[in-house]
Amino acid sequence: MLDKNLLLELEAYVERNLQMVTLSESLEFQDMEFETLEKNSSEIENFIKTKRKATFQELLLEFIDESGETDPKIYKKAGLDRKHFSKIRSNPEYHPSKNTALSLALALELTREDTDKLLTAAGYSLSDSDKFDLVIQFCIDKGIYSLYEVNLALDHCALKVL
Repeated sequence: MLDKNLLLELEAYVERNLQMVTLSESLEFQDMEFETLEKNSSEIENFIKTKRKATFQELLLEFIDESGETDPKIYKKAGLDRKHFSKIRSNPEYHPSKNTALSLALALELTREDTDKLLTAAGYSLSDSDKFDLVIQFCIDKGIYSLYEVNLALDHCALKVL
């Protein structure tokens, strides 16, 4: 369970950075000193700054730049339309589905390691205990990047296609 000080720090951080209604009304922790709150909030901010990695959008655009391909070529190869890709490009907080992230990784012909990085940035991973994920891993390891061929492999294993 979180202690009172940590909950107060969380409230102050959320209020200051997202301008949301805080939890302080229901938690009744008005006796905490402001200096302590500021110090702890600063610690959280520093922790986030040192631990945070690139967002999905940042990493995707970096991979596209490194590939030397154009955005339209990549999103068409991934089976996405211009409107969907525009959402990804224009919204830093965009959270793709796992299938979208995988389709883009395949379109970019990313290595297993880079695919893992891109998926992690989107909040996903490839599991060694999931049949769908194993088929995707197999295709990447074998250099099968065609969305059509990957979907054939998924269909062959009676799995939902990308």
